[in-house]
Amino acid sequence: MALLEVENLQTHFRTPDGINRAVDGVNFHVNAGETVAIVGESGCGKSVTAMSILRLIPEPPGKIAGAIRFNGKNLLEASDKEMRAIRGNEISMIFQEPMTSLNPVLTVGRQIGETLRLHQGLSAQEAEDRAVEMLNLVGIPEAKRRVREYPHQLSGGMRQRVMIAIALACNPKLLIADEPTTALDVTIQAQILELMKDLKHRVGAAIVLITHDLGVVAEVAERVIVMYAGRKVEEAAVGPLFRNPRHPYTQGLLGSMPKLGSSLTGEETRLAEIPGLVPSLKKKIPGCVFASRCPKVTDLCTQYAPALEEKAPGHVAACHYALREEVVAA
Repeated sequence: MALLEVENLQTHFRTPDGINRAVDGVNFHVNAGETVAIVGESGCGKSVTAMSILRLIPEPPGKIAGAIRFNGKNLLEASDKEMRAIRGNEISMIFQEPMTSLNPVLTVGRQIGETLRLHQGLSAQEAEDRAVEMLNLVGIPEAKRRVREYPHQLSGGMRQRVMIAIALACNPKLLIADEPTTALDVTIQAQILELMKDLKHRVGAAIVLITHDLGVVAEVAERVIVMYAGRKVEEAAVGPLFRNPRHPYTQGLLGSMPKLGSSLTGEETRLAEIPGLVPSLKKKIPGCVFASRCPKVTDLCTQYAPALEEKAPGHVAACHYALREEVVAA
């Protein structure tokens, strides 16, 4: 059985201009110990999906529907008390920007220890000792001194490591990492990614990685979910998706990446770009959500929404014109 199953997730927000369908019928699962990446441009619904899993969407104006099953239990039916016991304990989240997520008036040791005292009933001294262990685990030097420092006294990379330490303090079964390397320089990014891979093997947690950086996806993920305008448009293992993307949107994302060594050919080439704008999520889109920007669009695309179909073993895409591989009997 999958550790996490998301079924027909719909997260809508009521606004003065109408209903904003931030996430509109998304399905996916995460197995124990697996790393699954959710990718797409800004505004496609990645972070809202993550916040919905932990039920961090304020209601109102938000409204979450569908089913989110964690270890077989539907989190949308759980009480507030049950959710407080799950957040930070069984499911943890690394938020996007550590400087705005960490409390500036509390030491990092106290912020790590708060989770341990709440969920594991440790004393103040036991929680501080465990906080020192966690800082050592995530590679922060002089951990005994650092636990008494405040977030502003740490570098960006160290603050991100503190966020990881808080998330992993209770050995969660599922770790949601929302753009964990966005605000970091490339050297620190590489260190954080290596740390996450190492900790995954040590702790055994499954990871949902939310990012728009396909280089990060290739580095750490096993399976990729591509989202656009609040919907899942493609899903596959990392290798098949990078080698043979089926959806035009995924092809556009991969085409916009610079190729290593391309400047050595002597020809000046522009990166591919996806024309147009993301459609308004306040209007119901009758056909394909990508139709207004797709180079392959036809009348069929604007009238009928394509279903997610398996185009190859383990590779699904929502496109009328994505080629399906013929399955040859052995």
